[in-house]
Amino acid sequence: MNQLITDCLNEMPYICVHKEKKVRKMKKLVIFDLDGTLLNTIADLAQSTNHALAALGYPTHEEQEYNFMVGNGINKLFERALPEGEKTEENVLRVRKEFIPYYDIHNADDSRPYPGVPELLTDLQSAGIQIAVASNKYQAATEKLIAHYFPNIHFTAVFGQREGISVKPDPTVVFDILKLANVEKDEVLYIGDSGVDMQTAANAGVTACGVTWGFRPKSELEEFKPTYIVDTTEKILSLFTLIPS
Repeated sequence: MNQLITDCLNEMPYICVHKEKKVRKMKKLVIFDLDGTLLNTIADLAQSTNHALAALGYPTHEEQEYNFMVGNGINKLFERALPEGEKTEENVLRVRKEFIPYYDIHNADDSRPYPGVPELLTDLQSAGIQIAVASNKYQAATEKLIAHYFPNIHFTAVFGQREGISVKPDPTVVFDILKLANVEKDEVLYIGDSGVDMQTAANAGVTACGVTWGFRPKSELEEFKPTYIVDTTEKILSLFTLIPS
């Protein structure tokens, strides 16, 4: 476990007295985006979407092109992947019908946690900090991937795209998690890799942290001026002595 977190928690719950005698309020809950933040899922998303497109006679795309198609839920992914002139609601639903059965089988073929992520989650959990997931991936796949890759982590909530709930950057998913965690907005750190995530945090009124190892470039994160932008999981742990109340 990160020693600074351990020292802080031993001295006083949620209050950390740094060496420089600065008093900082500890965050009680960390909400993570899934795709591009906890897991690199782009290969399986690309392969599954290409499978669906090809099955319907549409052209496919290179894997790297999907970095800028994902992030707003699978219906938006399919709309972006369809050729011009074919981006109708009917065609989106046709692609979805082909995609979901295939992706349900193949969504863990090549997806992997980013370096340091399992250790980060373990350290946060050991420190008594609640952990949650807020994703725009459909709910069943979100739950499956979290259970598959992080079986030893207790998540306060694992929320994907749910029927009748607006997708991010709508803040509803964050508010739902806050209720379950029984924490206030100023006790939350929201971590994601895209502008959608930074918007979500801003809309919810919680502290945002962008990560640069995901699908989107650092410049996209910078446009939304999050409180923090980090390049490694170790930097996230260090924030727990730096985040002001």
